[in-house]
Amino acid sequence: MTSSANEVSDLDVAHRLADAARRVILPYFRAQSLGTDNKDAEGFDPVTEADRAAERAMRDLLADLRPNDAILGEEFGTRPGTSGRTWVLDPIDGTRGFISGTPTWGVLIALSDESGPILGVIDQPYIGERFSGMDGHAAMTGPHGGCTLHTRSRQTLAEAVLFTTFPEVGSSRDRAGFEAVAGEVQLTRYGMDCYAYALLASGQIDMVIEAGLNAYDIQAPIAVIEAAGGVVTNWSGGPAHHGGQVLAASNPDIHAAALGLLAPFAD
Repeated sequence: MTSSANEVSDLDVAHRLADAARRVILPYFRAQSLGTDNKDAEGFDPVTEADRAAERAMRDLLADLRPNDAILGEEFGTRPGTSGRTWVLDPIDGTRGFISGTPTWGVLIALSDESGPILGVIDQPYIGERFSGMDGHAAMTGPHGGCTLHTRSRQTLAEAVLFTTFPEVGSSRDRAGFEAVAGEVQLTRYGMDCYAYALLASGQIDMVIEAGLNAYDIQAPIAVIEAAGGVVTNWSGGPAHHGGQVLAASNPDIHAAALGLLAPFAD
């Protein structure tokens, strides 16, 4: 690592990665000629050249700014490192939304160590909003300015707003667990991809419940939400940074109430 690279903070590196991904991705969004490949022979798991190009751009920057850190990316797998730290990249979380023209997809960037995420960024390039979190501080910047993020404090499931990507992901058992909670809340919304986690950190909603996630789907949201005051675990109440079943909640009371309903369906 060069001396100039040493002078760049981890959060600044994450912002530079998000900037690079924005520049690469935006020309592809809503383009009529966008090609899509399917990574799942038994279903539909789309990937586009925008996904690949954005991850390449971020990896190139990390090779210069953090050459000793490992990388885990959705499209190009793992690059080993020697520092004990890993940059976890999802160049387009919500590719189904991306190819459909909805602005709910985002770029996810996390830095983690053996204990989990240290920092996270959720970036929505098209509407220009960026959510970041580390060291107990979460913030958002966007076209209307910026602010500090705080999750909201409402305490009952009956008042809660719940978001999910179901029924697109998860097993029938996962779906049953989700429905156990959905039946108790005030409002449920579907298909919001990573933008749901940003809204939770912003104090707009109360919960996100999902399953079948990978590490690169959830590590950045964990860092942002926890820095904003929220709670993210698996359905057993344990760490969620490896993926699988995830419950993200705005506060410990909402989390505990939902966890009690989800526990019978936990892996």
